[in-house]
Amino acid sequence: MKHLLAVAGLIDRLTDVFAVFAKWAVLLCSLISAGNAMVRYVFGYSSNGWLEIQWYLFAACVMLGAAQVLRVNEHVRVDVIYGTLSSRTRVYIDIFGLCLFLMPAMVLFVYLSWPLFVSMLVSQEMSSNAGGLIRWPAMMMLPLGFSLMVLQGISEIIKRVGWLNNVYQMDLHYERPLQ
Repeated sequence: MKHLLAVAGLIDRLTDVFAVFAKWAVLLCSLISAGNAMVRYVFGYSSNGWLEIQWYLFAACVMLGAAQVLRVNEHVRVDVIYGTLSSRTRVYIDIFGLCLFLMPAMVLFVYLSWPLFVSMLVSQEMSSNAGGLIRWPAMMMLPLGFSLMVLQGISEIIKRVGWLNNVYQMDLHYERPLQ
């Protein structure tokens, strides 16, 4: 179990690295959006390329940040019921949900999005908009983000099984290891 927990720790650190990219993408997206609006209204100039880079950065925000949201336990759930349950019951519900819902869905999404990404990469498909960008960087976010979710799902399962076996301690509200 100690080796699996070490793997979970590595996955968590990888998720943290991609979360930093997601945070920077939020800032860049905001700055580009503000700059683009200013240039459009002050100078009457607009570029589809600038609009598309905002969309690409937003895709990076969502897809690279989703695994971090799972890691820090900030995803949406019905806490009215979940919060009233014992810690052990919540862990069993988490394992059930991770194994039966999250993992199969994310694996399916990786399987379905990978060929789309490869097709756009090979063909160097461009946006049909004047001044548009190549599309594969945005499409790459899908299999990358879903793969990160698969890895983080594995990490969460390992940590919960470790918690059930009294090998791993975590704050069940925030899922951060206790010091």
